[in-house]
Amino acid sequence: MFETSSISIEVVTEILKGVDEGIHVVDLNGKTIFYNEVAAQHDGLTAGEVIGKPLLEVFPSLTEETSTLLRVLKSRKEIVNVAQSYSNIHGKRIETINSTIPICVHGDFFGAMEIAKDYSSIKRLSEQLLDLQKEKQKINPKKKSNSAVKYTLDDLLTENNEFLQIKREAYKLAKSQSSILVYGESGTGKELFVQGIHDASVRRNAPFIVQNCAAIPETLLESILFGTAKGSYTGAVDRPGLFELADGGTLFLDELHAMPIDLQAKLLRVLEDGMIRRIGSSKSVQVDVRVIAAMNVHPRKALEEKLIRTDIFYRLNVLTFELLPLRKRPEDIKFLSIKFLDHYNGVLHKNIQGVSTEVMNIFQSYDWPGNVRELKHTIEYMMNVCEETSLGMEHLPAMLKGNTSTSRKVIKGYSLKGQIEEFEKNMICEALEQTSGNIKQAAKLLQIPRQTLQYKIQKYELQGAE
Repeated sequence: MFETSSISIEVVTEILKGVDEGIHVVDLNGKTIFYNEVAAQHDGLTAGEVIGKPLLEVFPSLTEETSTLLRVLKSRKEIVNVAQSYSNIHGKRIETINSTIPICVHGDFFGAMEIAKDYSSIKRLSEQLLDLQKEKQKINPKKKSNSAVKYTLDDLLTENNEFLQIKREAYKLAKSQSSILVYGESGTGKELFVQGIHDASVRRNAPFIVQNCAAIPETLLESILFGTAKGSYTGAVDRPGLFELADGGTLFLDELHAMPIDLQAKLLRVLEDGMIRRIGSSKSVQVDVRVIAAMNVHPRKALEEKLIRTDIFYRLNVLTFELLPLRKRPEDIKFLSIKFLDHYNGVLHKNIQGVSTEVMNIFQSYDWPGNVRELKHTIEYMMNVCEETSLGMEHLPAMLKGNTSTSRKVIKGYSLKGQIEEFEKNMICEALEQTSGNIKQAAKLLQIPRQTLQYKIQKYELQGAE
């Protein structure tokens, strides 16, 4: 059969060589018959050290029970997204997430193929952070570290009445022990807001720990949250998870909707009774942790798309805050621009006095999809390139320059007539810029008579036309 399919095998082999994940294939005897370069890099080996050799000879720390490849050879059933920890013949430790499938051709079983994602470096970094948190608590166990909190609710600057009311509610509800759900678009200041709640709570001197649920694989996230018991898998050691390290304090789970559904069920049990169990342990531990979760999608959408379990949503939805996007806080655009300008004057040792009217009009008409974060970075960019005493149109980043004539939002204080004239003026300016001031070409671009364009140029007192 293999002789008649040799061309197909060569083609498949070349395809697998180009896959950017580790591919490892063994025959019925557990000998490697294919091993791509990515897998070799993961494992710290060369293909020559692996191909043609028994699996357990190359990876002596594995057994027939712990090797996902050998388990599939025995069961002939696929294994999906399973963590594996092992050492190669040189003693290097490798951590992977594996999906392993049986290889069947025309009903005949020939071996097993494994697709492996290496997360050794991510796991090492996560474990180092966990160990660091643990060591910090050992230094002064009576007063737990709170160095992760840099902001209070006073640092959440706004002149918007609705947002001010949200801050007042946050001060009041911070005293509660109930879980909190915060949602808002990226850049609206969710982590700053959550830090402020922790600081205003009775837990302010206890740990504040942050975990982004979208940052690491499912299997690793579970061990990071709940910890591991020695022997729970090959190479596992006794290590507390974030719930234990946050005991007495606050655990902030960002991007909760990215947490796998199965793991959300385990989180729900902790929220219900405060009991956690390390992976591989039969012992449960009581913890006192306030969970604050955040999402950058609306809860209704997350529920409709089944990104979040209904039961955990209602468990977290005891106290809920929605942080307004910047486009719904128009008065904050100018207010925050001045605040950021003052901040970067100090950081950059400059003395820029303000923002031109034209630039502020652009700011007011822009949608700010990146919200306050985008406004802050825009001011930072403009102040870095500005050598004058005021931020002008020439200092705008390319993204905003491209939006100067296409804004959809009504500029505060403009009548409908004034808004139309401003839009028309911007359109003419852009057409003249694209045609180097040639009125005939600009009129053609705008699809209006040349005489009409000349009249409007005079009306708006535009320069640079010929």
